[in-house]
Amino acid sequence: MAKNKSKKLSGFAELMAEIQAGKPTIPVVDGKIERKYYLIVSQGTETEVLYFKYLASLLPNKMVKVDTKGHSKDTIAVVKKAIDLREEKRKNRSTPCYDEVWAVFDKDDFTDTDYEKAIALAEREGIESGHSNECFELWFILHFGSLDAAIGRKMYFERLSNILKTSYAKSDAEICKKVHGTNNVNIAIGRGHKLEALHAGKPPAQWNPYTRVYKLVERLMAHIENREAKY
Repeated sequence: MAKNKSKKLSGFAELMAEIQAGKPTIPVVDGKIERKYYLIVSQGTETEVLYFKYLASLLPNKMVKVDTKGHSKDTIAVVKKAIDLREEKRKNRSTPCYDEVWAVFDKDDFTDTDYEKAIALAEREGIESGHSNECFELWFILHFGSLDAAIGRKMYFERLSNILKTSYAKSDAEICKKVHGTNNVNIAIGRGHKLEALHAGKPPAQWNPYTRVYKLVERLMAHIENREAKY
C-alpha cells in the first residue's frame, strides 16, 4: 500500500514538474494583471483534486487554492466546509479574501433531497456550486463528445477507458494531462452550457446528465487565456 501511494505521489510530482517547465505566462493588460482568487473544496480526494491542481498550475501562484482533504461524508458537508474555509480566510487579513468559493460535489448515490439541499445551501451562503449528476467524470466525457442521455457512472468510466485507450483510474494524474491536452476544453464548456438549456425547468436532481463544473473551468480558462469569462 505504501509503495503504491509513493508511486502515485511520484507520478503527480513528475507531472507538475513537466507542467511548470512549459507554463505559459498571462499577458499584461494596460500594465496590470487583474487577478481573482479562488477556493475549490471538493467532495472527492482524487480526480477532482488532481484536475483542479493541474489548472491551478497554469495560473499565477496562490491564485487558486484547492482543498485536498476531500469531504465525502455527504453533499451538504462539502458546502459547509467551503463556508468554514471562506470565513477563516476572511479573518486572516494578511492575505486577500477569496473572490469565488466553489463546492464541487456529485449526485452519485446521495438522495435527491440531500443533493438539492446542498445546492440550495450554497446559493443562500454565496458559495458557487459545482455539482455534477451523476459524477465529475461527465466533465471529461464532454471533451470528446456530447452526451444528453442519462447513463450510470460505470459507463462514464468505460467510455473514458475506451477513448483514452487505458484503464481509467481516478488516481491517475496523467488523465488530467490527456484530457486537457486534447485542446477541447472550450468545446466541452460549450457542451456543458447546452445541457442547462436541455434541463431548464426541472428540479436539480433530475438534471441528468449535467455538470456545473463547466462554469468554474470557463472562469479559470478566462484567466489563462486573458479574456472575459462567458459564463
